Amino acid sequence: MFKKKAIISACLLGEVCRYDGKTKEVNAVIEAFVEYQIIPFCPEAPLFGTPRERISVLIIGDVKHIITDESSKDVTALLREEIEAFCEVYSNADAIVLKSKSPSCGFGTTPLLDAKREVIGFGNGIAADIFLERYPQIKIEDETVF
Repeated sequence: MFKKKAIISACLLGEVCRYDGKTKEVNAVIEAFVEYQIIPFCPEAPLFGTPRERISVLIIGDVKHIITDESSKDVTALLREEIEAFCEVYSNADAIVLKSKSPSCGFGTTPLLDAKREVIGFGNGIAADIFLERYPQIKIEDETVF
């Protein structure tokens, strides 16, 4: 029998993969998907390690860039490649739950900053944008709905 598949931000599952070396485990998310095959997702940890420098979403012109907070390195292309590779391996899923406010995973809740690093609005992280393109038939949620 084939189980349904759920892509879930790894930090919500209790994996220690956040920039600060911590987790954001949410038991309600884990319990909601107990009947699913869980596919943990974190594009940052494999690229930058844990703990790591924090990243932010900056709007430069009309384009989103993912920039490291201290060294101001643009890591947009690296993250895009990592996320696209993940999508190639996991081309189908039945559910997606992402970490709110994350520069990678936030879904409508990620702070968007201008060049002065001032909040100018809220939107999606880079993974949420890519997932919307790659999984158009799947409702994307974050942990706040559980």
